[in-house]
Amino acid sequence: MKNVIIGTAGHIDHGKTTLIRAITGRDTDRLKEEKERGISIELGFTYFDLPSGRRAGIIDVPGHEKFIKNMLAGVMGIDIVVLVVAADEGIMPQTKEHLDILDLLGIEKGVVVLTKAELVDDEWLELVQEDIREYVKGTFLENSPILPVSSITKMGIDKVIQTIDILTEEIQERDDAETPRLPVDRVFSITGFGTIVTGTLIAGKLNVGDEIQVFPGNKKGRIRSIQVHGHDSQVGYGGQRVAVNIAGLKKSEINRGDVIAPIASMESTMMVDVKLKLLEDSQRIIDNRTRLRLYIGSSEVLCRVVFLDREQLTPGESCYAQLRLEEHIVAKRGDRFIIRFYSPMMTIGGGEILESNPPKRKRFDNEVIKELELKEKGDINEVVEKIILDKSKIFPSLKDLSVFTVLPEDKVEITVKKLLAERKVISFSLLKDVHVIHVTYLNSLTGKITEELNKFHHKYPLKPGMPKEEVRSKYLSTIKPKLGDSFINKLIEDGIIKQVNESIALKEFEIVFNDTQIEIKNGIEKVYRDNKFTPPKKDELFDLLNYNKNDIQQVYDVLLESGILVRLKEDNIIHKDAYIEGIEALKQYIKDNGSINVAQLRDLLNTNRKLAISILEYLDEIKITKRVGDNRVLY
Repeated sequence: MKNVIIGTAGHIDHGKTTLIRAITGRDTDRLKEEKERGISIELGFTYFDLPSGRRAGIIDVPGHEKFIKNMLAGVMGIDIVVLVVAADEGIMPQTKEHLDILDLLGIEKGVVVLTKAELVDDEWLELVQEDIREYVKGTFLENSPILPVSSITKMGIDKVIQTIDILTEEIQERDDAETPRLPVDRVFSITGFGTIVTGTLIAGKLNVGDEIQVFPGNKKGRIRSIQVHGHDSQVGYGGQRVAVNIAGLKKSEINRGDVIAPIASMESTMMVDVKLKLLEDSQRIIDNRTRLRLYIGSSEVLCRVVFLDREQLTPGESCYAQLRLEEHIVAKRGDRFIIRFYSPMMTIGGGEILESNPPKRKRFDNEVIKELELKEKGDINEVVEKIILDKSKIFPSLKDLSVFTVLPEDKVEITVKKLLAERKVISFSLLKDVHVIHVTYLNSLTGKITEELNKFHHKYPLKPGMPKEEVRSKYLSTIKPKLGDSFINKLIEDGIIKQVNESIALKEFEIVFNDTQIEIKNGIEKVYRDNKFTPPKKDELFDLLNYNKNDIQQVYDVLLESGILVRLKEDNIIHKDAYIEGIEALKQYIKDNGSINVAQLRDLLNTNRKLAISILEYLDEIKITKRVGDNRVLY
């Protein structure tokens, strides 16, 4: 069933709470001070059943200007607004401010209720209605009905209920598959139950038993129980007012403005990219880096606005900006917000989040403006593609992209598959995770690596390549080593590079020896081939070969790095032909005899005990053999 939240708005003492009491039979003022002073200070909550059978939650917001931040904490999740105007007073300052806020938040459905109709005559009532119609022109309430009522005599109350019921038919049903988010507008504790939070579940669904995290931050807990409209429920759905009993967390660990969501499903930020609009009748011009108050969800934080395409914003104008916050928040692309001047506090504008985890932006950068224009359009495929491009340096997983976009992972996966089919991104599998990078980043990184290798080959023409670890350290340090290996393997498969032992080289690179170096190479190889399993020490080569010591060293290093000479344990070196011959002989011996020990290998290869041990320990390490007591068997 579709879940709907109704919210009131309007000036203080225009009868919002009394109207709700007439509709529902319940009083939403719960504080002693509210009852004594006769005004709403905190948010009030109740519900009522519509003729269609739907149960609608209703939020009563304070009308006094001093409690505007409490009003803002309540209206962020509403579907339909009831703008309350007293017939005997008409439009007042807080009527205007509330209407501005609702318009900026993108509320689309509402009704104007003209309360205290019993206090005025018909002529006056008609004049007030005309005044209201003129006032709401250009807002979402322009074509909404204006319904005179008396909350005392109940005149017109049924009409209000019927009108709300009709409006609920036009409300888009929320997607239960979305990532659930519950901005906390109240937190308290009850003896025997523990910590309780309340709020409007703005998306997804929460279940009893779910593990949750309090954002921003890393406090974690579990949902012990859920109440919807005062009744126990196993599930809370988007569009419902819920009270959630959280196990494992104290009241002091949660505050109004926090967001309850699945563990690791969001990422906190201290910067957001936005489309910002200044009210047409704002009394302020905002200069770059002006300090403002930001209201989003149920939170209030201070920030500085950095304009990306101008020096100041004048009334009625819109622009792209980055808000740099003084505290962490969590948000999602598309979330609406309100800004108020720091001091004196007044509502001056609002807008929409375009990127919730952006890098620090440069001002007057055309590429940045184009990117934000794209995100404002809202095409999910283009947005996910842009985020992949922005985050390619970390090779984001589907889970990462789900966090960055606050979209369910299965929806992210569908989009990524489309981008893969269009060859705009490429993927790498690591265990059960899929990681993606943009082809633009792939080409850029490939170009940097090939340029580096080209320089390396010119500088070290006798080296088989740059050490693989050095390539990873320079260009793949932001990702896990195995993911880096996957990227290197991709370049190998594409025929761009090759791997020689633990060195990386351009595919076409070959070591070219001069005549003297060829003679040295042949001489070194002959010495090691002639002494297969009784190889010389490196220093002995300098005596055996009549060449410059430095030249011998260079060629020797090449043969070692290229695998022509094989380094065993304890720095024992043999020729690769001897190594292959030794392995084949060892394998055959084990097949014939079941196992082999050091003495048997020594005799088999006609070598010494030290080299036999070195060979076996090396083969153990590369998992050709394994030790069982004093013997070795095939791995």
